This record gives sequence, C-alpha cells and structure tokens, in this order.
Amino acid sequence: DRAYPRSVRGVLKISRTLVALATLLCFVASKAHEAYAALAGMETLITFLFLLLYLLRLDARMRCLFWPLADILNSVIAALFLLVVCLFAIIMRTNKGTLAGGV
Repeated sequence: DRAYPRSVRGVLKISRTLVALATLLCFVASKAHEAYAALAGMETLITFLFLLLYLLRLDARMRCLFWPLADILNSVIAALFLLVVCLFAIIMRTNKGTLAGGV
C-alpha cells in the first residue's frame, strides 16, 4: 500500500517505530539494565510488525482479528510499560545514555 506511509496513521506508526528504535539504541549504548533494552526492543519489533501488516494489507486478508482494536490495545499497553520503564531509567540514571533513553 503506497498511500499508507503518507497517511496520518502511517506517519504516526513510522515515527513511533523510530522513537522506540532510538530508545533501544540509547539503552543498549549506555549498557543500561537488560530489562530496559528488552522492553524497548520488543516495542520496536511489535510496532514494526504492525507497520508491515498495514503496508502489505494483511489486515484485510486476515479477518480473524479486529486489527484496529489490537493496535489500540498494543499502543495503550506499550505506553504504560514504556512510561514505567522510562521513569525508572530517569530516576536511576546511571549514565547519560540511560537518561537519554528514558527521556
């Protein structure tokens, strides 16, 4: 789907993937706790898979699940998890990379 990356939903999904990737890189580069990097990596992968799902129009082919609801639930749960992890990273701030990843 060539129009999806230019749509509002596509731009938000791409930017969310890039922010999660930047968070992952900050946590990995700063040698932060493995749980921080694991959660950021998992969020990057899941968001990228949802992006791929919509780019390839697989949501229309696989009708066993209501994909917009799954995407919203993923967004809410990921936001809560990342909020907790980033707050811990900001409070603990072992170095500047961990602080950057938390922010």
